[in-house]
Amino acid sequence: SIFIGLAEKVNSAEEANLFLKEIKKKYYDATHHCYAYKTLSGEEKFSDDGEPNGTAGIRISNAIKHYGLTNIIVIVVRYYGGTKLGVGPLGKAYSHTALSLLEETKFISLTKYNKIKITYKYEDSSKIHYLLKKFNCQHISNSFEQLPVITCLIEYKLLDPFTSNLKESTKNSAIIEIDKIPIYTTLK
Repeated sequence: SIFIGLAEKVNSAEEANLFLKEIKKKYYDATHHCYAYKTLSGEEKFSDDGEPNGTAGIRISNAIKHYGLTNIIVIVVRYYGGTKLGVGPLGKAYSHTALSLLEETKFISLTKYNKIKITYKYEDSSKIHYLLKKFNCQHISNSFEQLPVITCLIEYKLLDPFTSNLKESTKNSAIIEIDKIPIYTTLK
């Protein structure tokens, strides 16, 4: 048998299924397209695609967990070679293919950010900009309505200390609105 390992960054089950569909089309004549995926939002699935239960999909899923990965799909394509391997060796072949693939893969580390909007008094401008720089806020945009407004991204783990510093330095006059949906990106 020939085993081919493939991996792709995905953000959702929908993206994982689209990639799986592409691979099934590309390797249309393969015997099996076994896979596992896991996303940050908790979507997780694996499939043996006709192989004996527990020999493929769970082994691929365990390889993903071994590396502590999310937002990834791993597919192992098998072309049957005419010799039955047996459950043990078959499971090892899928596991080995997935682990070898991930061992050679370059990973992108994602950082969790929150989008925030700060409304403040003009006289607090220097204090606000000092804090934005101190806490390494990213993608800063300014607008001026009745009061100045800044929208930016702040690393999730820095949000609480930033908010405390903001309240303290502006004597609670600045208003901060926090978008509840986190953003995972490679801004650093």
